[in-house]
Amino acid sequence: MNESKLPKNARILVVRLSAIGDVLHSTAVVHNLKRLCPSCHITWLVSPPASLLLEGNPDIDRLLVWDRRPFDEAARHLDLHKLRQALKEARQILAPWQFDIALDIQGLFLSGLLTHMSHAPRRIGIHERHEGNFLFMSEMAPNIPDRHKIRRYMTALYPLGIEAGDFEPGLVLRVPASAEDFAQELLARYGIAVHEPSRPLLLVNVRTTWPDKNWPPASFGEALKELPDDIQIVFTGAPADIPYIQEAQQAMGAHHSLSLAGKTNLKQLAGVFQNADLLLTGDTGPLYIAEAVGLPTLSLWGPTHPDIYGPLTKGHHFILTPNDCHSCCKTKCRHKTNACMNAIKPSVVRDALLKLLHHPAGLAD
Repeated sequence: MNESKLPKNARILVVRLSAIGDVLHSTAVVHNLKRLCPSCHITWLVSPPASLLLEGNPDIDRLLVWDRRPFDEAARHLDLHKLRQALKEARQILAPWQFDIALDIQGLFLSGLLTHMSHAPRRIGIHERHEGNFLFMSEMAPNIPDRHKIRRYMTALYPLGIEAGDFEPGLVLRVPASAEDFAQELLARYGIAVHEPSRPLLLVNVRTTWPDKNWPPASFGEALKELPDDIQIVFTGAPADIPYIQEAQQAMGAHHSLSLAGKTNLKQLAGVFQNADLLLTGDTGPLYIAEAVGLPTLSLWGPTHPDIYGPLTKGHHFILTPNDCHSCCKTKCRHKTNACMNAIKPSVVRDALLKLLHHPAGLAD
């Protein structure tokens, strides 16, 4: 690290508004910045609901919360009056504070505009998107061949003298005692045993925000219905996920399972994760919540790839689609078939679950 490029007690603004997984990815950047430059003062501008995951983060000195959702809604309807109102609110949130450096770790036109509003003399952008973001920056981080998002986010620190070799992987999420207590009481209320090797707790997240990253609910059910009864199966998710969970449960037949969908907020969900043995999921925010709290995972990949988005820490396992068409990183399948996710066989997922849970039925092979 070249310390001469970062003044002591530097006031640094980080702009990363959303989404859940990307915000958690960005905690690795802030953690390394604070680890290597402990005198710096870090402010983070973020939007709900991801803001909840940054509360209590020891690497953040000040959290500024601006809700971008009214801006996004106004943009969809081309409502210029509401767009101005939303931006005025953001300007008012930033106005009381002075910054020496602003790091835009999102790379959007909007995040660039907000970074410019900070009036930081040094505004550093990353080579991530092509929406005119560079117009708001005083300098751009170098482009790198590495595809992984976290390492690309880390390039924002290169102009500050922090290099790739200085980076230590790992996400940061602090779960408050209230969320831990809530999670334990919730699991106990439904008779779920925790930390019992003879009754491992498998959590299942069936939905992502991209329709074509979703494995069919019936496939989840097919994979889970043949698991031994001593494996406790608990579905997690948002209220909107409930119909898909019910479809998965129907495919499980008489095999017992429980759904906690809609019963937790993000911090409480993290508390539940702390009490489990494994999470089965697609590429979505809960995967990174699990990584941040140390829960091992098995994740399913089709249009995205773990070399770009997957956890960098140990304890995480991936099933990649065998389909020829994959890793397009498109939110909608250009073939309109979702063939990449559909090609993952339930039997493959079932066998992987048994082995990762160290169940005798999986170790006998």
